[in-house]
Amino acid sequence: MKAKKTKLALWICAIVVLLVASILVPSVQKTETIQVTMRDAVLHETNRISLFGIKDVNPALISAMVVSGILLVFAVIVRIFVIPRFKMVPGKFQMLLEQAVDLFDGMAKSNSPGRSGFLGAYIFTAGAYIFIGTLFELFGIQAITTEGSPITLPAPLSDVNAAIAMGCFSYLVILGGGIAYNGFKGVGSTLKEFSLPISMSFRLFGALLSGLLVTELVYYYVNLSFVLPVIVGVMFTLLHALIQAYVLTMLVALYFGEVSEKQEPKKKKVKAEAEN
Repeated sequence: MKAKKTKLALWICAIVVLLVASILVPSVQKTETIQVTMRDAVLHETNRISLFGIKDVNPALISAMVVSGILLVFAVIVRIFVIPRFKMVPGKFQMLLEQAVDLFDGMAKSNSPGRSGFLGAYIFTAGAYIFIGTLFELFGIQAITTEGSPITLPAPLSDVNAAIAMGCFSYLVILGGGIAYNGFKGVGSTLKEFSLPISMSFRLFGALLSGLLVTELVYYYVNLSFVLPVIVGVMFTLLHALIQAYVLTMLVALYFGEVSEKQEPKKKKVKAEAEN
């Protein structure tokens, strides 16, 4: 009991110190209004980055290229150097990797039994990209804008273009599953859900953007900007990374299973002619 009371007292003291410091520490001079800051976080109209001197692009595109490169290199290293050394008694990394694969493979099999090979691979890739891409902003990698000012690279999917691309590509995967297993009937089943790519895109974009905007607000208004925003940013980022990776992969697996389910032809009713 004494140890618990001591820890509680330490936490209370730390919170009080942070609150007092946030009041006493002088505010940092703001170069932009909060409206401009929030608008640029959504539209990326001013803080743009030169892509190899060819074109000025949104910072999220650079983030997407970096995250994709990291995942590809990591996958190659794991496939060449790690998987051949797997053992019957798994180590920590092997157990972690197997549990992640089993999670998405089980999700694919439960929603599309017998047709889960490609589906499991896709939702594993999409889930890993969403999760790692969302956590990417926590590393605070800096880049230089075309105006010469530094900027922290955001999460790739905090850009509406990236979120729409992810939603539309997932919809094409669902459509492909319907065509592969049911032909034109699968096309009809998929096209009935015409709002699916829009809902998936903007759900993903809205969730990730909300965390970014909350963090921007905390950084803008809280004086002690090197402590409290870190806590808020980490909490929102981890929460969104887990939830959005699970939600999108579950939706794709669910709809893929529906459109790829073999549709049995309707039995024709034979009308018996009454003999007089």
